[in-house]
Amino acid sequence: MVQKMEMEGKKQPIKKDLLIIMPAYNEEKNIRQVLEQLNSQEITNIADVLVMNDGSSDSTNWIVKEYHHTLVTHVFNLGYGSAIQLGYKYAIRRKYKYVIQMDSDGQHDVCNIPIIYQKLKQQGEDGRYPDIILGSRYLLEDPNYQTSCLKKIAYSYFRYFIRLFTGRQISDPTTGLQGLSRKAVLYCSRYNHFDDRYPDANIVIQMILLGFKVEEIPAKMHIRSAGKSMHSGLKPVVYMVRMTMSILAVVYRVKVLKKDAGIGKNGIYIKE
Repeated sequence: MVQKMEMEGKKQPIKKDLLIIMPAYNEEKNIRQVLEQLNSQEITNIADVLVMNDGSSDSTNWIVKEYHHTLVTHVFNLGYGSAIQLGYKYAIRRKYKYVIQMDSDGQHDVCNIPIIYQKLKQQGEDGRYPDIILGSRYLLEDPNYQTSCLKKIAYSYFRYFIRLFTGRQISDPTTGLQGLSRKAVLYCSRYNHFDDRYPDANIVIQMILLGFKVEEIPAKMHIRSAGKSMHSGLKPVVYMVRMTMSILAVVYRVKVLKKDAGIGKNGIYIKE
């Protein structure tokens, strides 16, 4: 009885409904600064943090442990998409209502998190809540954020595909800064519903075609200051080819085969 009273007298931690997922691969030069920003009271009051260490060979793992956030470490590098999807599964298991995913390289400013969080909880004129919020670096005019010519061509290429197949104008088709509702997280956490390497324009097209409510808002971003991008070297060429094939496969699956058609609007077939 005494033990029970002592437990009841202790202040129990408040259950948060928002999980921040950060995939990380060899980000020892950048991730400490991001984790410091995430430790601000404005963030810790509303969210828990999950770092998905995707088989880093540097000190990323040890740096994250210093901050006592939840850490999942892959023995091997499984890919950006696999790290994100495992984070989704964790969010579902732990009953989080919302997820915000952001990069661990410092490009996504932490100030975007409360804005995306509030937007996810805001009901639209159609009576629906957003399923996915895309943080766009191009809706906010920032002279300090410069994009290379090659990337501009790639972005225009994928914007065209999104507009062609969905009729929607998305300014930042490859943004890694996204907020998701539990319904969207649950769907993307399932087998064969998410790209294990590059979940970008292909997933945006998939979710729009399936009827999920996708919105885009301006977001403050920074240039990577250190480390190596996953799109360095010849990887952009492989990325472009793979993404194009993936987009065509998504369109065929949803528009021709009618796989899960309309599931984003009604959601009645998305069972946990």
